[in-house]
Amino acid sequence: MATATAEKQESTNKVTITDAGPCTKKIAIEIPAQTVAEQVGTSLDTVLSETELPGFRKGRAPRRLVEKRFGSTVRREAKNQLVAQAYSKAIEDHKLRVVGEPASEKLAEIEIIDGKPLAFEVEVEVLPEFDLPGLDGIAVLKPNLEVTDEMVGKEVDRLLLNEGTLEPKEKPEKGDYLTGHATMKDKDGKAILDIQDAVIQVPGAGKEGKGMILGVMVEDFADQIGAPKVGSQVTIKTTGPENHENEDVRGKDLVITFTPKRADQIIPAKIEDLVERYGMGSADDLRKAVRDRIDQRLNVEQQSLMRQQIAKHLLDGTKMELPKRATAAQAARNLERRRLDLMYRGVDVQRIEEHMAELRAASGEVAVRELKLFFVLDKAAESMDIKVSDAEINGRIAAIAQQRNERPEKLRQEIINRGQVGMVYNQIREHKTMDAILAKAKVSEVSVEEFNKAMKAAGGEQAETGDGDKSESTSRGKSKK
Repeated sequence: MATATAEKQESTNKVTITDAGPCTKKIAIEIPAQTVAEQVGTSLDTVLSETELPGFRKGRAPRRLVEKRFGSTVRREAKNQLVAQAYSKAIEDHKLRVVGEPASEKLAEIEIIDGKPLAFEVEVEVLPEFDLPGLDGIAVLKPNLEVTDEMVGKEVDRLLLNEGTLEPKEKPEKGDYLTGHATMKDKDGKAILDIQDAVIQVPGAGKEGKGMILGVMVEDFADQIGAPKVGSQVTIKTTGPENHENEDVRGKDLVITFTPKRADQIIPAKIEDLVERYGMGSADDLRKAVRDRIDQRLNVEQQSLMRQQIAKHLLDGTKMELPKRATAAQAARNLERRRLDLMYRGVDVQRIEEHMAELRAASGEVAVRELKLFFVLDKAAESMDIKVSDAEINGRIAAIAQQRNERPEKLRQEIINRGQVGMVYNQIREHKTMDAILAKAKVSEVSVEEFNKAMKAAGGEQAETGDGDKSESTSRGKSKK
């Protein structure tokens, strides 16, 4: 590979930037001896002012004594400060758009030597360079999604289950829930997870024997779990998905033990109870409210399906080399982005967790695709000057909260605590970018049948039935007494 070199003599540091592979730059920095000495002196002065040694008042200990006692610590901290400052300045001066954290194999071994400059190298991954495909006149199909009585009936049944009561059982049957102690270990016996109140569902009809435990989807779960009695222990063996966010799980042979403390069957609530609980006048009023809610959900689903066609066009029309480390780290981001998207689309909580387990088991191509799409949409957003306001972020959180029957302020705090505000920002920015492209697209309205046929042929996502849940499984929602 040809090497492009940029060398710059700055006021203090000598910086050399060279290509080190696809989307990768090597940054070599040399900090002058004078700057190093000044930083060591500053760090030592700080320690000197805060140190209290026997026989000396605070800040009055002899400099040589403090240096002798704390010299290695002072030099280590000085090195960290110098490296961080020099790296940040090099990135800013050379206008590098860095992705992820810098990497260095020998940085930890480098030490400050009196009278000599401090030299180090790091590798960084940067945004790939590529050309955007055409954004005007893209052919897009718009499925005609309509609320049906069947959808309303399924949603009412789901609500009745969510608001139902738990009836304890000694031996579970298909579809029942088990709560108990679960542990996950690797083949060498190393503990990975230990959860006291883990919840699993015995696979029911339509699950084809698949089931989820500790966030991992197990293909032959029904055969392995059987119908364990309360207090008995079962062992499940499986392989950790290649895209799991936990490295200790990724691709490893796993042994999961589960000891159920209780087994429960959900007894659905009566519709009269639901009407009273929701403050409705009648069962018909409840069904009308459910119909309106599904209609809102279908509007979101319709827009999502159209955006996915835009995304496919952008991906198919863009060629780029991707940064390798960023691609590997994309797996964990994919999960949280997908979770947020499903929450916005109103998908049932239990189904979301199952989908997360399925996504962990997906091929590495998914991470590559999502990272590529992120870069493409980021560049498209810049080209169209797409902005996101605080009001839009709050509105999106409120919309998600409404789908989940939660208070917006409670969900907002949860999102802040999980550090996902930036993810909400990116979701809105990406949606606005694709909607801006959609505004210039050639949109054709078609039936659901025509849409699904076309998507099947193109390998795209097909339209749902509209109930917001791909499976017959339901959410336990909250604890029930």
